[in-house]
Amino acid sequence: MSADHAEIRAEVARLCQQFPGAYWRAKDRERAYPTEFVAALAQGGWLAALIPEEFGGAGLPLSAAAAILEEVQRQGCNGAACHAQMYIMGTLLRHGSDEQKRRYLPRIATGELRLQAFGVTEPTSGTDTLALKTTARREGDDYVVNGQKIWTSRAEHSDLMLLLARTTPREEAASKTDGLSVLLVDMTSPGITIRPIETMMNHATTEVFFDNLRVPAANLVGEEGKGFRYILSGMNAERLLIAAECIGDAKWFIDRASDYARERVLFGRPIGQNQGVQFPIARAYAQMRAAELMVHEGLRRYEAGDNAGEEANIAKMLAAEASWAAGEACIQTHGGFGFAAEYDVERKFRETRLYQVAPISTNMILSYVAEHVLNLPRSY
Repeated sequence: MSADHAEIRAEVARLCQQFPGAYWRAKDRERAYPTEFVAALAQGGWLAALIPEEFGGAGLPLSAAAAILEEVQRQGCNGAACHAQMYIMGTLLRHGSDEQKRRYLPRIATGELRLQAFGVTEPTSGTDTLALKTTARREGDDYVVNGQKIWTSRAEHSDLMLLLARTTPREEAASKTDGLSVLLVDMTSPGITIRPIETMMNHATTEVFFDNLRVPAANLVGEEGKGFRYILSGMNAERLLIAAECIGDAKWFIDRASDYARERVLFGRPIGQNQGVQFPIARAYAQMRAAELMVHEGLRRYEAGDNAGEEANIAKMLAAEASWAAGEACIQTHGGFGFAAEYDVERKFRETRLYQVAPISTNMILSYVAEHVLNLPRSY
């Protein structure tokens, strides 16, 4: 198999063809979760790409997972319905106990269990993860969890949540990064209330409330109090996978804009013959290619075991901006038809806008680059 994972891309593209634009438009109108699409990905083994073969997965590298998600987006589908299983898997793989891996990974690999919910962000803390207030107090063989999370996407459609909670009061922690722990939460447990949040796109996001939720101490991932480090260790993978999705979106927009510009005839000639139409598409393509190269470099460094923080963050920022620019060009090329639901452009335009805000905003990436790459004073 080539480094570009061409065979994987071809297989994923064939699967996605079973879910055309009409399928996604219906889900968008109904604000419904694409259960059939996610099930098809799970049954095909694509959501188990990063799970080692000994636990029933494919044991593929991160670049293969990136290829899967990029292709999903390029085909006009929406990987946001299931991408978290890819990027939060690393926490369990790297820091979970042997018993936890044996108990959960084979069932996640088959699709019996869905690990889609990632409980980190809170209403009062946002990106300031160290200020989170959800607590997990040890009581015998359980942790008792109380608090609230927000923007917890797919919580209603997940069997397990990877939850970050405070196990040591902030004022008692050895350092500001200590005292947070990761727990695997059974979403059917009593003490969990889920409230959907209506958003500009169909993203199945929610706020989740914990009221004396009891989580077995055996579900603690790694060491108590070290959870912030575990979450951070997976951030580069998250950024690279989201960046790959944005590249897929950009390619979709560019393909659609180019096709329409060739086919649409006005004043006796295709509109793509006009520089005012073709230049924005060409510029969007150039932006996409530059971002794509940074994604590939980040994946290369990540898989080599190097620190890919700079590349992962820059790749995510550039790819999110490239997909938005490509969306702008696509809408402008289509004119009024770009706003018509039947063309799918406006749906994809709304969906791709998210990635300049989440899972980390462009401004926070610039702060990272300023502080950790350019050695400028910390700005926050």
